[in-house]
Amino acid sequence: MAGSLQNQRQQLLGIIEEEEQEKLQKQKEETEGNNNNNNNNKSDMAPTAGNSIHRSGSRPQLDVSKAEIQGNVEEKYPTILLPNQSDDLSHLALDIGGSLIKLVYFSRHEDQSWDDKRKRSMKEPLGLSNGNRRSFPILGGRLHFVKFETRKINECLDFIHSKQLHCGGLESHYSDGVTDQNGIIKATGGGAYKYADLFKERLGVSLDKEDEMDCLVAGANFLLKAIRHEAFTHMEGHKEFVQIEPNDLFPYLLVNIGSGVSMIKVDGDGKFERVSGTNVGGGTYWGLGRLLTKCKSFDELLELSQKGDNRTMDMLVGDIYGGLDYSKIGLSASTIASSFGKTISEKKELEEYRPEDISLSLLRMISYNIGQIAYLNALRFRLKRIFFGGFFIRGHAYTMDTISFAVHFWSNGEAQAMFLRHEGFLGALGAFMSYEKHGLDDLMVHQLVERFPMGAPYTGGKIHGPPLGDLNEKISWMEKFLQKGTEITAPVPMTPLAGTTGLGGFEVPLSKGSTLRSDASALNVGVLHLVPTLEVFPLLADPKLYDPNTIDLSDHSELEYWLTILSEHLPDLVDKAVASEGGTDDAKRRGDAFARAFSAHLARLMEEPSAYGKLGLANLLEMREECLREFQFVDAYRSIKQRENEASLAVLPDLLVELDSMDEESRLLTLIEGVLAANIFDWGSRACVDLYHKGTIIEIYRMSRNKMCRPWRVDDFDDFKERMLGTGDKKMPHHKRALLFVDNSGADIVLGMLPLARELLRRGTEVVLVANSLPALNDVTAMELPDIVAEAAKHCDILRRAAEAGGLLVDAMINTSDSSKENPSSVPLMVVENGCGSPCIDLRQVSSELAAAAKDADLIILEGMGRALHTNLNARFKRDALKLAMVKNQRLAEKLVKGNIYDCICKYEPAS
Repeated sequence: MAGSLQNQRQQLLGIIEEEEQEKLQKQKEETEGNNNNNNNNKSDMAPTAGNSIHRSGSRPQLDVSKAEIQGNVEEKYPTILLPNQSDDLSHLALDIGGSLIKLVYFSRHEDQSWDDKRKRSMKEPLGLSNGNRRSFPILGGRLHFVKFETRKINECLDFIHSKQLHCGGLESHYSDGVTDQNGIIKATGGGAYKYADLFKERLGVSLDKEDEMDCLVAGANFLLKAIRHEAFTHMEGHKEFVQIEPNDLFPYLLVNIGSGVSMIKVDGDGKFERVSGTNVGGGTYWGLGRLLTKCKSFDELLELSQKGDNRTMDMLVGDIYGGLDYSKIGLSASTIASSFGKTISEKKELEEYRPEDISLSLLRMISYNIGQIAYLNALRFRLKRIFFGGFFIRGHAYTMDTISFAVHFWSNGEAQAMFLRHEGFLGALGAFMSYEKHGLDDLMVHQLVERFPMGAPYTGGKIHGPPLGDLNEKISWMEKFLQKGTEITAPVPMTPLAGTTGLGGFEVPLSKGSTLRSDASALNVGVLHLVPTLEVFPLLADPKLYDPNTIDLSDHSELEYWLTILSEHLPDLVDKAVASEGGTDDAKRRGDAFARAFSAHLARLMEEPSAYGKLGLANLLEMREECLREFQFVDAYRSIKQRENEASLAVLPDLLVELDSMDEESRLLTLIEGVLAANIFDWGSRACVDLYHKGTIIEIYRMSRNKMCRPWRVDDFDDFKERMLGTGDKKMPHHKRALLFVDNSGADIVLGMLPLARELLRRGTEVVLVANSLPALNDVTAMELPDIVAEAAKHCDILRRAAEAGGLLVDAMINTSDSSKENPSSVPLMVVENGCGSPCIDLRQVSSELAAAAKDADLIILEGMGRALHTNLNARFKRDALKLAMVKNQRLAEKLVKGNIYDCICKYEPAS
């Protein structure tokens, strides 16, 4: 029976796919014809200057209206269809400075057609039908950040040519290898003038030069408004991320430290004034350092400073006062009185001084002066926030500490020095956005997701930019790296020298040397994924105060514990991933590469927890899933989920009969107990994995049900029961729509959440099952739920009618109108994807269809450890919320609920 149904479904999907492809191809041909006519009409009217890849005379525009995921959502990077996107976009912008070339480029996905009839039928009850579609180029994609030394400009040109970025990254557009001689790339910096002829000669493109200050400010504003955890403070080796609301951003002082230093007062978008600057900057440090130490690169000079002792070079207050403080004016003995002043009285030649000491003294002198001048300008305009950018900083801990102490000292703590993770790419980002009406500057934080390339944790086999594109290339690179041993860029702790001295005018505490980085120039900046379909969950009580992470990993012992847990779980995960791909040699090779890559990420985070931004447990779990997808393990628990679903569906009819024999109050308690008991099946928990070896899924479920003893660790069931059933003669109105955030496959969804959904449907409440867009461990996905519901509906009229009304059944797809006539009063059971592929969920970034479904919802049920404990335990909502989970980690039990493993959480919170 099941096989026959599956065959019918496949045949139906095949027919639909052929029809859709024919329709899309026809629309595409019509559109291309119209576009060609339009281009011909415009060619005499508009100048070609300013065009990038776009062939018409009009400026390219980004139109994200009605954007949606297009293609199989279980793929590694599902494409995003922009049905109203008709213009092509430039994929490249440059900031060519005196020392470095900074490059920002955009990569997008090719269009892929897929069967979406079921998805449309699922969306129609929510009012999300797309109507007629047009086939246009897809935008949704990624922003990449790459840098090259300017003296190696030919490497940069080779990189651009290899990726065909000057052609929009689409080699198929230029099948004969002919480059568009009218192509234009936006660029800023002095090199945009100096190397214009070289770009024309090598790539056949012109550089459209943008004002440097305009670009710096536009890039900074974009990052500060759009990227969460972009800005941070750095004091005494401690990095703390700062989230600034866009409405509270202006005014601020932007200090860009390049070869020289520019100080810009920023009052708004496009509103700024260069108020000061200094010629003592990065070029000064590198120039003097090269003369004095013979270092061959800026990075070498920086690394040298980490081993230095400036007391051999700098004259201290104690040197002048016989080792004493000058307490009358608040100067300690270790305060620098004169940089390099001690060399005056010593009869030494340059060769007799250690290059390490020279480098450190020089770094302190320049960083201190920049910090002081910046504060004086901030004081002049009464600015409390100062952002420092530019490649002089390069994520170098001591540089940031020095600047921070200067600002803190001179302002008596009233002003704050802040730094940017994309510090060196401000100008390039601004140039990229100067393509008129890109729309990127209007994006909110939820539309950009930062991911980290597979190669981020390594130094061996140097990689420029994004992850290696070809899977075999990635694995081969991994294997070559492994031959090098453990050359991970996890910063090597540097032992602080005893008696580390202060800076001119104030004292610097001893440096926490463990934060000094051996890879100061690595700047592990992630790739920014642009997902126009993501929105903020509209039912958050206060999005500004919302933080999904319940566990704070800033405590090193806490971080070490969870990194160890993930590491110990890794071998089992690799086994499951390889088995999901048939256990082939290729799968084993990919599994090995995944394990080593993820282990290197964990090692990096152990050394530098803030390397990838503010770290929470949800971020760790998501990184693991991203690594799996990086090596093309689409669903590591596929076979396990199928087996558990079948076992649970086999006993569902008996459970439903048992529930129907109960009175309303007993049934509600049994349903909640069932959800809690079924939530024990979680392959992300080591304790639960051990249970699987002690019995079958049904035996474990029954054992868990039998142990359901109230009161639970958090027990708000009576409050929830009163809201659902009322008290005495007082009856409560039913909820209009409930959002059920589901968790695991198998017993969790089939024996726990589906019966609860059925009860809500019985009471007249619309139910929306919210599931992952992409697989994560054994979590059920939105693509899998309709088949599970269809099987469950064979044994239950309530589920069948609701599923038909919600467009979940294949039969309903054929004749939905007839079903709705038979059951006009049926409330729908619907499924939407949540927009993520992680065991946790960040409600600042959910799918647009979930956001739309939430607008009419008045009950939220978050189920599972990842969604209701790891994240969102403390979240507050505008509507009634019920959080259900079984605690399956002893440390989590102790930290969050002061309980024990297998304690139950039933937390009910009425609408805020």
